[in-house]
Amino acid sequence: MHRLILMRHAQAEASSPSGGDETRPLSGVGRNEALLMGRALAERGLKPDLALVSSAVRTRQTWDQMHDALGDVEVRDEPRLYNAPAEVLRCFVEDSEDEAGCLLVLAHNPGVHVLATEYLTESAASPAVLERLTGGFPTGAAALFTVDVAGRCAYEGFLTPRALGGGA
Repeated sequence: MHRLILMRHAQAEASSPSGGDETRPLSGVGRNEALLMGRALAERGLKPDLALVSSAVRTRQTWDQMHDALGDVEVRDEPRLYNAPAEVLRCFVEDSEDEAGCLLVLAHNPGVHVLATEYLTESAASPAVLERLTGGFPTGAAALFTVDVAGRCAYEGFLTPRALGGGA
């Protein structure tokens, strides 16, 4: 793997018809966020070879909105990514490092935010970069990393729908 994209699902409705958190769908804003992020990743040449997607409705719908911009990507629905902590997300990344040149992990906070911050700390990212992520990891945001041959992640960028002209 030479690139890693850690992404949080786009904005979801506050509740679902079933009342369960896992079945909350994207809001109208969320559908637009996901479209925007898919295009932004594609424009930057960040097309994943493999996308690991939480089985929650909102993450699946985020991927569905992004798909057209990113084209043919192997997608795996991963129930264990639903509200997974950073340690679990890290295991998925490490277990997939030989399967993809560019890996996308599409999951939930706080796990995505915590793992992105851990990677920044481990790579001795600048205080300005750390401060940027300390401010939060909004819906639809993606932390971008390059990965060296030893599997170390280095900060490449942070995209948010709002910074790209979308979002709530």
